[in-house]
This record gives sequence, structure tokens and C-alpha cells, in this order.
Amino acid sequence: MVNKEEFRKKIIITAGHIFSHFGFKKTTMDEIAKAMKMGKSSIYYYFGSKEEIFEAVVLYEANMLRSQLTTAIKSVESPVDKMKKYVFVRMKAFEKLSNYYNAIFDKNLDHFEFIERIRTKYDREELAILRLILYHGARKKVFSVSDSEYTALAVQTTMKGLEVPLFWKKREMNIEERLNGILDVLFNGILKK
Repeated sequence: MVNKEEFRKKIIITAGHIFSHFGFKKTTMDEIAKAMKMGKSSIYYYFGSKEEIFEAVVLYEANMLRSQLTTAIKSVESPVDKMKKYVFVRMKAFEKLSNYYNAIFDKNLDHFEFIERIRTKYDREELAILRLILYHGARKKVFSVSDSEYTALAVQTTMKGLEVPLFWKKREMNIEERLNGILDVLFNGILKK
């Protein structure tokens, strides 16, 4: 007997690869069914539309990102290492989680209500994680942060501003070198001491 949740997950993973390769618009239910080696009607048993599958794919990837970030942050003790892990894992994960990345940043997908919900949730969760890292760093007297909300927003904005150049020009640059440069400015500033 087929476990419905496992089969649903298999559809999500398979469809994720197809969406990632062809994009949302060019992907069809026929392609997903063909990749699953089953009839289209079988796919419709689990999902009512291509949009429902895409939403499930995006949520699956969002959960993967959240899990990776949580694991990375918990793997180190110092606030500096937590921030470094957060930045590196976040930026590298976006490179691999293309459907989630596209859903968050592709303005052509704005007409889907679930995209705005995911964007809002993503921003809230990210700010909460950054605030927590900054708060613990300030309590341990490692970070000099007067307003963790403002600082978290500044860090988030900086990372968002880097996403496009990092992913569009990834062959031309060393991503780790660029991220280390950003972390150096974040931790040490630009003022001469």
C-alpha cells in the first residue's frame, strides 16, 4: 500500500526539479506526470492544479531552508560564529533552493496570493532569527547593538541586496570571498580605529 504523504512528497520533489529547470510558466502537469511515470489524473488526485504543486514545492523548500539555518546556528556557540553560519548557510541555500528563491523574488509570480504570504512569513522569520543572534551577542558583550530591530533589518537588507549579484555572476566571483568581505564590514565596520 502506498503511503499518501510519502507519495505526495515524491511529487513535490520531482516537480521541484522540473520547476527549477523550466520555471513555473513553462512547466506543465504533463511533464510532472511523465517524470513521475504516471497519468496526469494520478497527480490531480494529490494536487488540484500546477499552482498547488508549486506552492507545496515552495513551502517544502522553505522548510528545508529553515531546518538548515536552525541546525547551523545551533552547531556553534559564539554569536559571531552564529552570524557567520547564518549568512553562509542562507546565501548558499538560496543558490540551491531555486523555486523558493523565485517565489520570494520573482515579481512575475505576484498574482499568486500564497507568494505574498510566504514572502511576509519569510521576512518575519528571518528578522526574528537575526534579532535573536544580535540580542545574544549584545548580552554576551560581543556585539555593540543599540537597536536589535534596526540592526537586524540592516543585515537582512544587506543580504537581500547581494542575492542578485551573487547568483547572476556566480561563475565570475568567489562567493565565499564576497560573503567574508560582507561579514568583515558587518563585524568591524569601515571606520579606522
